[in-house]
Amino acid sequence: MGTATGSVFDAETLRRGIEGNTGNTLLSLYADDAEIRIVDRDHEPSHPTVLHGRGKIAELLDDIYSRDMTHKLEQCVMQGDRAAFSESCEYADGTRVLAESMVVLRDGKITEQVMVQAWDT
Repeated sequence: MGTATGSVFDAETLRRGIEGNTGNTLLSLYADDAEIRIVDRDHEPSHPTVLHGRGKIAELLDDIYSRDMTHKLEQCVMQGDRAAFSESCEYADGTRVLAESMVVLRDGKITEQVMVQAWDT
């Protein structure tokens, strides 16, 4: 499988992707063979949600960006082929979500991401 075309990972493109109205810009930052592991209130560290490939990641982003909520990139730190970032989200009813991610990059694309989410209860 080839490398995904489109944007190359940098903090500004990440901000536009996270804070945009669709997941398209964010999706462009993932390699075709990317994997995301998500740990949250429903999926413990020993049994995370695991998504393989841009197709599954696109499904997740389509679901997220179809919801009535806002997204904000709080901070991003990059070093070599690694990056870490924090994002905050808020649903229309006031429910807040904080997500922390660590990513591995290859040729400017995300190949691995571990995301830990915390939700208001």
